Amino acid sequence: MILGVIADDFTGATDVASMLVRAGMHTVQVLGVPDGGLPQADAVVIALKTRTIDPADAVAHSLAALAALRAAGARQIYFKYCSTFDSTPRGNIGPVTDALMAALGTDFTIACPAFPENGRTVFRGHLFVGDVLLSDSGMRHHPLTPMTDASLVRVLQAQTRQAVGLLRHDVLDSGVTAARERITRLRAEGVKIAIADAVSNAHLLTLADACADLPLLTAGSGVALGLPPAYAQRGWFTPNANAATLDRLDGPSAVVSGSCSEATNAQVAQWQAAGRSALHIDPLALHEGRQTADAVLAQATAALTHGPVLVYATAAPESVRAVQAALGVQAAGELVEHALARVAHGLVQSGVRRLVVAGGETSGAVVQALGVQQLRIGAPICPGVPWTQATLPDGGDTVQLALKSGNFGGVDFFAQALQQAGVAL
Repeated sequence: MILGVIADDFTGATDVASMLVRAGMHTVQVLGVPDGGLPQADAVVIALKTRTIDPADAVAHSLAALAALRAAGARQIYFKYCSTFDSTPRGNIGPVTDALMAALGTDFTIACPAFPENGRTVFRGHLFVGDVLLSDSGMRHHPLTPMTDASLVRVLQAQTRQAVGLLRHDVLDSGVTAARERITRLRAEGVKIAIADAVSNAHLLTLADACADLPLLTAGSGVALGLPPAYAQRGWFTPNANAATLDRLDGPSAVVSGSCSEATNAQVAQWQAAGRSALHIDPLALHEGRQTADAVLAQATAALTHGPVLVYATAAPESVRAVQAALGVQAAGELVEHALARVAHGLVQSGVRRLVVAGGETSGAVVQALGVQQLRIGAPICPGVPWTQATLPDGGDTVQLALKSGNFGGVDFFAQALQQAGVAL
């Protein structure tokens, strides 16, 4: 194994795995730390659900993943988080980074959530989402990790006792040698974690090459795009043009959406505007017993006879706030996740073989409900979202999953994903 990745949520794991496969690395994603060791591959991505849990628990899970990757011989470790640097004032990006650095015995790493292809860029240490600062984007309304400060140096410094510095875009413009020299100076100045600018793929390629020999990288998925070329240049592996090939499957298809991001709200609206089947899950109705997951599942299963169906709890920010005020943030989230996971599991049991899932927390709940332990990574549907393939534990059926981060994809993403998989709409 060349690269071992620790991802803090399930969609983030498929996101980074997609970048590696796209560049020809044989990549396998596992869900949690398996008991029997890791599969053989150029890169293994361990998907955790640590983004919003207690920092101490996030650290413990991440260190367990690190131990498994090191035991499997990984040359380099990559801590993957969201391209919008999703975190709370307590973490978990800072605490997990600190723990991984200590365990690896390294005194320096980078932090770079940039993913220019999806509109996430870092300029002079500030994160932009499209044309606006992170603090002015829809992420300021995120129900679990509202991001109200675009200064990544300031955000990360609040989560760690280690000195946080900046590796600027103009240094990266000067090439790999200049970047390495700047890293050397930052280390001499006592900087332990450097926020790295990146406003283009060229910056990511330079950054990856300059940092390919560091024990630890922390980043979104963008930096992973540049690592396979850097590894190949070092003679560590030969890119494989067929790394993203998956099987062709027959059977019904469905979409399950729990994300309440602006992007996913637009995608749900587009699906409905096209006149396709859609069923809404209402958290308050679930709580009060006026709606049940089993009843929604029965409706969705019946709707499959007319084509793909969408089951969604996606809602506007004001509706989310009202539900959270009534039920509590954690309770509301768990209620929706359990209901959507129950529906997804039932749909797969009824024969659905291609399932699009929107939202990181929802994706984690769904794959756990399905009992999926390992994913083959296929071709991207859009930057950061690939189709994946898994063998189910009960009966050995094969299912393909598109696990979408809430903020990713264009307005017609659901239809685009299904059509790429050969589904007629």
